[in-house]
Amino acid sequence: MLPRRIGMLVTAAVVALALDIVTKALVVANLEGKPPLELAGGLVYLDVIRNPYAAFSLGVTGMTWVFSVICVGVLAAIVWVAPRLRSRGWAVGLGFVFGGALGNLLDRIFRAPGALQGHVVDFISVFGPNAQYFPVFNFADSAICVGGALIVLMAILGRDYDGRSTREAKTSE
Repeated sequence: MLPRRIGMLVTAAVVALALDIVTKALVVANLEGKPPLELAGGLVYLDVIRNPYAAFSLGVTGMTWVFSVICVGVLAAIVWVAPRLRSRGWAVGLGFVFGGALGNLLDRIFRAPGALQGHVVDFISVFGPNAQYFPVFNFADSAICVGGALIVLMAILGRDYDGRSTREAKTSE
Protein backbone atom coordinates (compact mmCIF):
# COMPACT_ATOMS: atom_id res chain seq x y z
CA MET A 1 0.00 0.00 0.00
CA LEU A 2 1.28 3.46 -0.92
CA PRO A 3 1.93 5.91 1.91
CA ARG A 4 -0.82 8.53 2.10
CA ARG A 5 1.39 11.43 0.93
CA ILE A 6 2.54 9.54 -2.17
CA GLY A 7 -1.10 8.76 -2.91
CA MET A 8 -1.88 12.49 -2.68
CA LEU A 9 1.02 13.29 -5.03
CA VAL A 10 -0.11 10.67 -7.53
CA THR A 11 -3.74 11.83 -7.36
CA ALA A 12 -2.79 15.48 -7.96
CA ALA A 13 -0.50 14.46 -10.83
CA VAL A 14 -3.16 12.29 -12.47
CA VAL A 15 -5.80 15.04 -12.19
CA ALA A 16 -3.43 17.64 -13.69
CA LEU A 17 -2.30 15.31 -16.47
CA ALA A 18 -5.84 14.16 -17.31
CA LEU A 19 -7.16 17.73 -17.51
CA ASP A 20 -4.22 18.68 -19.72
CA ILE A 21 -4.58 15.74 -22.12
CA VAL A 22 -8.36 16.00 -22.42
CA THR A 23 -8.44 19.77 -22.93
CA LYS A 24 -5.62 19.68 -25.51
CA ALA A 25 -7.36 16.91 -27.44
CA LEU A 26 -10.65 18.83 -27.42
CA VAL A 27 -9.20 22.14 -28.56
CA VAL A 28 -7.03 20.57 -31.26
CA ALA A 29 -10.01 18.60 -32.61
CA ASN A 30 -12.50 21.45 -32.43
CA LEU A 31 -10.71 24.79 -32.53
CA GLU A 32 -7.39 24.47 -34.35
CA GLY A 33 -7.31 26.61 -37.49
CA LYS A 34 -10.35 28.59 -36.39
CA PRO A 35 -10.53 32.12 -34.98
CA PRO A 36 -10.23 32.50 -31.19
CA LEU A 37 -13.36 31.59 -29.23
CA GLU A 38 -14.40 34.34 -26.80
CA LEU A 39 -15.57 33.29 -23.33
CA ALA A 40 -16.65 35.17 -20.20
CA GLY A 41 -17.31 38.41 -22.07
CA GLY A 42 -13.79 38.59 -23.46
CA LEU A 43 -11.98 37.76 -20.23
CA VAL A 44 -10.78 34.46 -21.71
CA TYR A 45 -10.22 33.34 -25.30
CA LEU A 46 -9.55 29.83 -26.53
CA ASP A 47 -6.85 30.38 -29.11
CA VAL A 48 -4.82 27.35 -30.26
CA ILE A 49 -1.11 27.88 -30.87
CA ARG A 50 1.84 25.47 -31.08
CA ASN A 51 4.59 26.63 -28.75
CA PRO A 52 8.21 25.50 -29.39
CA TYR A 53 9.49 27.55 -26.44
CA ALA A 54 9.53 27.23 -22.66
CA ALA A 55 6.83 28.60 -20.36
CA PHE A 56 5.37 31.93 -21.45
CA SER A 57 7.05 31.53 -24.86
CA LEU A 58 10.50 32.15 -23.39
CA GLY A 59 13.51 30.60 -25.07
CA VAL A 60 15.09 30.14 -28.45
CA THR A 61 13.79 28.10 -31.37
CA GLY A 62 15.64 24.81 -31.65
CA MET A 63 16.10 24.42 -27.91
CA THR A 64 13.01 22.27 -27.36
CA TRP A 65 15.14 19.19 -26.61
CA VAL A 66 16.82 21.13 -23.76
CA PHE A 67 13.42 21.83 -22.18
CA SER A 68 12.64 18.11 -22.52
CA VAL A 69 15.85 17.13 -20.72
CA ILE A 70 15.21 19.67 -17.94
CA CYS A 71 11.67 18.35 -17.60
CA VAL A 72 12.92 14.77 -17.22
CA GLY A 73 15.28 16.02 -14.50
CA VAL A 74 12.41 17.70 -12.65
CA LEU A 75 10.28 14.55 -12.87
CA ALA A 76 13.18 12.43 -11.58
CA ALA A 77 13.75 14.82 -8.66
CA ILE A 78 10.08 14.59 -7.67
CA VAL A 79 10.19 10.79 -7.82
CA TRP A 80 13.33 10.88 -5.65
CA VAL A 81 11.70 13.16 -3.04
CA ALA A 82 8.34 11.35 -2.99
CA PRO A 83 9.25 8.59 -0.48
CA ARG A 84 10.36 11.26 2.03
CA LEU A 85 7.16 13.33 1.80
CA ARG A 86 5.41 13.96 5.09
CA SER A 87 3.61 17.17 4.14
CA ARG A 88 0.21 17.26 2.45
CA GLY A 89 0.88 20.69 0.93
CA TRP A 90 4.17 19.57 -0.57
CA ALA A 91 2.57 16.35 -1.86
CA VAL A 92 -0.20 18.21 -3.69
CA GLY A 93 2.18 20.91 -4.95
CA LEU A 94 4.70 18.41 -6.27
CA GLY A 95 1.87 16.35 -7.77
CA PHE A 96 0.60 19.34 -9.75
CA VAL A 97 4.13 20.16 -10.92
CA PHE A 98 4.68 16.51 -11.90
CA GLY A 99 1.40 16.22 -13.82
CA GLY A 100 1.89 19.53 -15.60
CA ALA A 101 5.51 18.84 -16.50
CA LEU A 102 4.59 15.39 -17.78
CA GLY A 103 1.74 16.83 -19.87
CA ASN A 104 4.04 19.28 -21.64
CA LEU A 105 6.78 16.65 -21.98
CA LEU A 106 4.33 14.32 -23.75
CA ASP A 107 3.64 17.12 -26.24
CA ARG A 108 7.37 17.58 -26.82
CA ILE A 109 7.81 13.84 -27.39
CA PHE A 110 4.75 13.00 -29.49
CA ARG A 111 3.70 16.16 -31.35
CA ALA A 112 5.11 17.59 -34.58
CA PRO A 113 7.73 18.33 -35.74
CA GLY A 114 9.23 15.26 -34.02
CA ALA A 115 10.40 13.48 -30.89
CA LEU A 116 11.87 15.85 -28.26
CA GLN A 117 11.18 18.72 -30.66
CA GLY A 118 7.39 18.73 -30.52
CA HIS A 119 5.51 21.94 -29.98
CA VAL A 120 3.31 22.25 -26.89
CA VAL A 121 -0.38 22.96 -27.50
CA ASP A 122 -1.32 26.22 -25.75
CA PHE A 123 -4.85 27.58 -25.94
CA ILE A 124 -5.87 29.81 -23.02
CA SER A 125 -5.46 33.52 -23.74
CA VAL A 126 -6.60 35.98 -21.07
CA PHE A 127 -7.86 39.56 -21.52
CA GLY A 128 -7.54 39.34 -25.31
CA PRO A 129 -6.90 36.93 -28.18
CA ASN A 130 -3.53 36.04 -29.71
CA ALA A 131 -1.48 36.61 -26.53
CA GLN A 132 -2.30 40.28 -26.85
CA TYR A 133 -1.93 41.00 -23.11
CA PHE A 134 -0.56 37.79 -21.60
CA PRO A 135 1.14 34.70 -23.06
CA VAL A 136 -1.13 31.86 -24.18
CA PHE A 137 -0.93 28.83 -21.86
CA ASN A 138 -2.55 25.46 -21.13
CA PHE A 139 -3.69 23.40 -18.13
CA ALA A 140 -0.23 21.87 -17.71
CA ASP A 141 1.26 25.34 -17.35
CA SER A 142 -1.47 26.23 -14.86
CA ALA A 143 -0.80 23.08 -12.82
CA ILE A 144 2.93 23.86 -12.72
CA CYS A 145 2.25 27.42 -11.56
CA VAL A 146 -0.32 26.40 -8.93
CA GLY A 147 1.94 23.60 -7.68
CA GLY A 148 4.92 25.96 -7.56
CA ALA A 149 2.88 28.58 -5.68
CA LEU A 150 1.78 25.94 -3.16
CA ILE A 151 5.41 24.88 -2.62
CA VAL A 152 6.45 28.52 -2.14
CA LEU A 153 3.58 28.98 0.35
CA MET A 154 4.76 25.92 2.27
CA ALA A 155 8.28 27.38 2.38
CA ILE A 156 6.94 30.75 3.59
CA LEU A 157 4.98 28.94 6.29
CA GLY A 158 8.17 27.16 7.31
CA ARG A 159 7.13 23.65 6.31
CA ASP A 160 9.63 21.29 4.70
CA TYR A 161 8.63 18.43 2.41
CA ASP A 162 9.55 15.93 5.12
CA GLY A 163 7.09 17.48 7.58
CA ARG A 164 9.66 19.34 9.65
CA SER A 165 9.17 22.97 10.49
CA THR A 166 12.04 25.25 9.51
CA ARG A 167 10.80 27.75 12.11
CA GLU A 168 11.16 25.20 14.91
CA ALA A 169 14.69 24.44 13.75
CA LYS A 170 15.62 28.15 13.83
CA THR A 171 14.20 28.69 17.35
CA SER A 172 16.08 25.69 18.75
CA GLU A 173 19.48 26.96 17.55
